[in-house]
Amino acid sequence: MKKTITMSALALAVSFGAISCKKKVSDADLQTQATTVVAASPTATIEVKEGVAHLGGTFATQAEKDAAIKSLKEIKGVKDVHDMATVESVPPPPPPVETASAVDPMIQQKVQDAVKDFPSVKVEVVNNELTLTGNVSSAQARKIKESVDALKIGKYNNNLVVK
Repeated sequence: MKKTITMSALALAVSFGAISCKKKVSDADLQTQATTVVAASPTATIEVKEGVAHLGGTFATQAEKDAAIKSLKEIKGVKDVHDMATVESVPPPPPPVETASAVDPMIQQKVQDAVKDFPSVKVEVVNNELTLTGNVSSAQARKIKESVDALKIGKYNNNLVVK
């Protein structure tokens, strides 16, 4: 029995010795592997200290950054990854170009529809104001004025010539 206990103790000591003698990966080796991982992003940086990877710099997209972090964590010997990297911000699109006309195109279209029965009348924007021009009879002028006023568009220039 004494022999069995001695053999068990010896086996236990050998197994602890084998575990503690496990080869530790150097920071230089980890640095080399980590540099390979982030090489796809030229503005990204990586530094390994005591088995911890410190990720910095800039990535083009969040997906690229996440993939790099995942790959770094998969390197054997890397204990942790400290993420200090940023993602490039996409500049906002330029504001839409505004036309010089202060007249809403929808209003202009409504007025054109209201005077469509009078081919001699033109609806134009002159000096940022809606303007009616053309030659009409007095009855036509009255009907046009009633039609346009019914739209409640506000101020407009009535430059119709009544014959």
